[in-house]
Amino acid sequence: MNQQIENNFKYHAPKEGQPEKYEAIREKAKELAYLLDDLCPNSREKSVAMTNLETTVFWANASIARN
Repeated sequence: MNQQIENNFKYHAPKEGQPEKYEAIREKAKELAYLLDDLCPNSREKSVAMTNLETTVFWANASIARN
């Protein structure tokens, strides 16, 4: 059995203090998203930047949940 696979593909119930961390990450990412939306012209590059910001939030939250 591969422990990394087992850990990556199971449900991780929030532990004490984790929801607040998730919220802090989402709030800062949202702040950056609004900045990008204001400063960057509508373009493929802006869309990619927004998608990567969403991906960053996902992986940051996964790091909290999994470890």
